[in-house]
Amino acid sequence: MAIADNLACVRERMKQAALRCNRQPDEVRLVAVSKTVSAEVIRAALNAGAMILGENYIQEARKKIDLIGRQAEWHFIGHLQSNKVKFAVDLFSLIHSVDRMTLAEELNREAGKRNKILPVLIQVNISGEETKAGIDPAGTRQLVQQVALLPHLSVQGLMTMPPWFENPEEARPYFIALRKLRDELAGEKIPNVSLKELSMGMSGDFETAIEEGATLVRIGTAIFGERG
Repeated sequence: MAIADNLACVRERMKQAALRCNRQPDEVRLVAVSKTVSAEVIRAALNAGAMILGENYIQEARKKIDLIGRQAEWHFIGHLQSNKVKFAVDLFSLIHSVDRMTLAEELNREAGKRNKILPVLIQVNISGEETKAGIDPAGTRQLVQQVALLPHLSVQGLMTMPPWFENPEEARPYFIALRKLRDELAGEKIPNVSLKELSMGMSGDFETAIEEGATLVRIGTAIFGERG
């Protein structure tokens, strides 16, 4: 598996997508989604220049971080259970998937014990799919306002997962909707909220996401290949 070649290809595609919409390529960061990928393969990605790794499962991530250490940033991108929060606060530099106040309060409590401020994104279920996690778009403003009051969390932006389509153009309206929601919320200048990040786009549609404002793209298959 030519990880270095795959990574170089993804980076070039990211760069070209940014340039097409008059953005600077360095405005978009790559999160290499390393769930189910071995430490050996992750090391190959790090050697090829990967700087952020995204994990979905706490137990798996703990083992990998023990083996690999902090050569890269580690982001949590999966559904976070409240009973795993204490581990997440220690392991990750950004949580992409805060979608309810009870989770935010638990993260705030654990971050407070460590005297740290934890950056988070609010996950929005922009498509309304019942199988997807995330706050309803209509409830996002209230959740952002409430999380903003928690002293040990810092709201950095929004995240979403649109439905899967063969044609990435079909995902574009969902990316546009998240960007517009972010812009509306940013216009309100909620204290302690920056909303600079838009985490959206995966292997099949990341170029479209970049064209619509993504600052973090979560790419696994295009780097590491298909997984079971």
